[in-house]
Amino acid sequence: MNASIISINISAKKGERKKAVAEAVLRENYGIESDAHASETWHRQVSLLALESIDKMRAKGLKVGPGDFAENITTQGITLPTLPVGTKMTIGKDVEVEVTQIGKLCHARCAIYEQAGDCVMPREGIFVKVLKGGTIKTGDEVRLIRD
Repeated sequence: MNASIISINISAKKGERKKAVAEAVLRENYGIESDAHASETWHRQVSLLALESIDKMRAKGLKVGPGDFAENITTQGITLPTLPVGTKMTIGKDVEVEVTQIGKLCHARCAIYEQAGDCVMPREGIFVKVLKGGTIKTGDEVRLIRD
């Protein structure tokens, strides 16, 4: 099965739930236009989380879906947390990204953690920087670049 984008999610402010959009523009060395987390000054320009990870939380009884973990891109068909830092991927026709971080430290317990006693984003979410910009849309293929 090919890996693909299930959902693209953005928010105007940090700390709020992201809303799904049909497509988004990624700018080189910046991130997703109109998303609060985009920045030229850090390595976590875009976040990704697999639907398979969200399904783990659903199995614990949570009613959660794409964007509920504040990820920018929800994927299916690729095991994101096993990708080493430095892995390059293409998203859609034009966009190229590089993995910069696997997981993250949560400074405060989020609402998901409070409900389930666990949150998958700190362990299974990944972060990338944008090497080559372009437009992505729901359903686009995600491919690893093999050197």
